[in-house]
Amino acid sequence: MRTKIGIVSSGKLYDGGRTKTQREWRGLSDSWYDYRCWAKNWGRLVKFITNPQCFKGFFRYRWMLDYLAAIDFIDRCTEGTRGNQLRIAHTQYDFILAQLIRTLTLLFEADQRIGGSKGKSDKMVVFDENMMEELLFGFPNLVDICPQLCGVFARSAVAQHSAPFYIDKAEEYGITGDACTMPKAELGIAIEDDNPEVGKCMLHCNTSCDTSLMGNSIEDRRYQKPAFAVAAPEYLEDDLIREYGADEVKAAIRFVEEQTGEKWDWDAYFANMRLFNEQTRRFLEILEMQKAAYPQVPENNYALHRDVYYTRMMNAQSAEYLAVDDKLRKLMMKGYERRELMCREPRHRALMWGVQAEFYTNFPNWLMACWGIVPITHFMNLTSTEIYADTDTPENREQAYYDLAHLMMNMVMRNRSEGGFRYGVDDVWRFCEEFHCDMIILYEQIACKALTGYHGIYEEEAMKRGLHLVWVTHSLLDPRKASRQNMRDEVNRYMRTVLNEEPLDPALEEIEDQNAW
Repeated sequence: MRTKIGIVSSGKLYDGGRTKTQREWRGLSDSWYDYRCWAKNWGRLVKFITNPQCFKGFFRYRWMLDYLAAIDFIDRCTEGTRGNQLRIAHTQYDFILAQLIRTLTLLFEADQRIGGSKGKSDKMVVFDENMMEELLFGFPNLVDICPQLCGVFARSAVAQHSAPFYIDKAEEYGITGDACTMPKAELGIAIEDDNPEVGKCMLHCNTSCDTSLMGNSIEDRRYQKPAFAVAAPEYLEDDLIREYGADEVKAAIRFVEEQTGEKWDWDAYFANMRLFNEQTRRFLEILEMQKAAYPQVPENNYALHRDVYYTRMMNAQSAEYLAVDDKLRKLMMKGYERRELMCREPRHRALMWGVQAEFYTNFPNWLMACWGIVPITHFMNLTSTEIYADTDTPENREQAYYDLAHLMMNMVMRNRSEGGFRYGVDDVWRFCEEFHCDMIILYEQIACKALTGYHGIYEEEAMKRGLHLVWVTHSLLDPRKASRQNMRDEVNRYMRTVLNEEPLDPALEEIEDQNAW
């Protein structure tokens, strides 16, 4: 027995409180499956908190309290799903939770603020939020760790009101109010000394924005450890610039060797790159399915899943990721063969472009449930999809430096938002054609000066091509400046006034979730 997608209104589950009025009933089989996943995830959290070091970390860092909402986060991101869709979503989000717990455990076991192991700490290299961890593929004895992942990014996705405290602290320090909230939140944590004290050295990069670059120097003062900034180029098609990018990678590797005493291992590098290439091949297969008539994965599900192993959490250093991708591929193929739909009535196929609101990661679920807008893919998924050299030869050893430079240039926030007109604008129309999209949901991060500068060009070009362009304003980590309901209102207005459409579920147009996690 199973209730179909869209039969039960999700809007009736909200009343403006911090939690929902009730759990969602999905029919006997799906509710039982969801309950088993819920219990397993609670088991992971209980095991985590009973680790003595993790227990100390929980009470040392104020941002750890927000992880009490981790299970609610998964509930939100699986809301309204049934059957195969429910299983795909849980496979992805349960995996993300498991990897986040593993990363937090690594942090706390090495954290010098709470009596962690000095030996483990000295085997860590601290990466800032936009570094590509592939840079450490040749150091099998070292671990790259990004404290900001746990203190800022994952936490903001779990609990929407988690970042403002640290944003305010950065502004009190003197950072301007119109700067991006992402680096401000990172700075606030550094200023408050709320980052775990780990790592032998630190690697920065320039692959985001000016505010992020400004923050690097301030963070260095707080971390007080040797730091190296990798200045990745934006454009690698010129031979001289390619040489420069490769030289930056070589310099970063030398810096790590000098600071840690470890030596670059080519066998380890190519072994990890082979796993990385296998992940990319599986992803490309899944991406091809998204181009077909019956896509199976909402944009937010796969964007977050891919972000976990592409830049953040020790991706190719574990074959476990390949097993998860294989499971996802089987589930997707099963749903595709049955011609299963992601929502009750698909009306539009949307390309999601721009930096999404970190505090509203389940916004694409709402698009499907309320308006029948199927979010096909996001620009974070469409960064680097190259297959790199993975066989140990003299030629490939030299090529590896260029490959790593290419990865740095194509990291999540670089090529689409900061990489120039070709990657930020021209590719939109190409992807709309490839994925058969008739609509673009363009996130407008109000403090981001890059995509906002293309505002008029986007509108003119979309009009020429007959594409519906919907601007969705937000403030990345700060829901006080543009709330979840503000984001929904912009879609509601467009759908009613421009397209003259009625919602699939009117109860979802306005929902009282302003105080919800």
